[in-house]
Amino acid sequence: MTVIKVGTSSWADRTLVRSGWYPREANTPAGRLRHYAGRFALVEVDTSYYAVPAPETTQGWVDATGDDFTFNVKAYRLFTGHPTPVATLPADLRPVGGPAQIRRRDLPPTAYDELWWRFRAALDPIAAADRLGAVLLQFPPWLARGDAARRRIAELADRCRPWRVAVELRHGSWFDGRAALETLAFLRDQGLTFCCVDMPQGHPESVPPILHATAELAMVRMHGHSTAWDGGDKEDRFRYAYGDRELRIWSDLLTEFAEQADELHVLFNNCCAGQAQRDAERLTGLLAAGRVPAGRSARQSAGRVSAGRSARH
Repeated sequence: MTVIKVGTSSWADRTLVRSGWYPREANTPAGRLRHYAGRFALVEVDTSYYAVPAPETTQGWVDATGDDFTFNVKAYRLFTGHPTPVATLPADLRPVGGPAQIRRRDLPPTAYDELWWRFRAALDPIAAADRLGAVLLQFPPWLARGDAARRRIAELADRCRPWRVAVELRHGSWFDGRAALETLAFLRDQGLTFCCVDMPQGHPESVPPILHATAELAMVRMHGHSTAWDGGDKEDRFRYAYGDRELRIWSDLLTEFAEQADELHVLFNNCCAGQAQRDAERLTGLLAAGRVPAGRSARQSAGRVSAGRSARH
């Protein structure tokens, strides 16, 4: 039976630490991760998007978790085409002079290759402990579908191999009509995990929540449905609590979707004051509450909504 792991897209953001979700005795970074890992088997590392961590840091994460724990690691933002503050680069790789924010083209090839080497070195302790789930390549909303974009995705994925790679696309052109089938086929041919996203619809960067596996690992990221998606700050954009009915529907959808893959990762990214952790705990409970009786497959027990098309709820 497919392994379903549920977690959140952070364990150390400030609103979570202040929310009271952690007990008072979990008052160090290692203590908080140890507490988190006692409740979930999966976490997404988002700090690696903002800066490449040191190998000593990632080794500390390994030391604070058990053998069955899994880290998905988001790639550094410069790699995926996001404007990047120069101050977040290692000091010896920062361009001298120039703008405060740079993109890939602003780094010499040798510095860019060195940055990738350090990113991989940071992930080595996690991979060596067999706790690396996947590297998440989250592309910006302006990366439109096209040959150049596909070459970019393939090139970045090659830099991550042999580790598993998940791809999150945030431009509607990838999923417009028949383009969706071509996008999924491209990811399948490349051996890449399509990252399905549950998010507000009707916005310029909205993409549909297509439950379709393109590799042995399937992935769903839950952003919520905040009404402040367009105009709010980061907290407002992700300030959302999944309702009981929503989570029951998602439990059925995910149980059926899991039949398409060997492993399914579900990550709540509505990270605002511990809400992601609360929702993840509730979904974990629903998935474990006898929804798949012994001797029956997940597909037999799930609702009749087909995976492989948009999930609607």
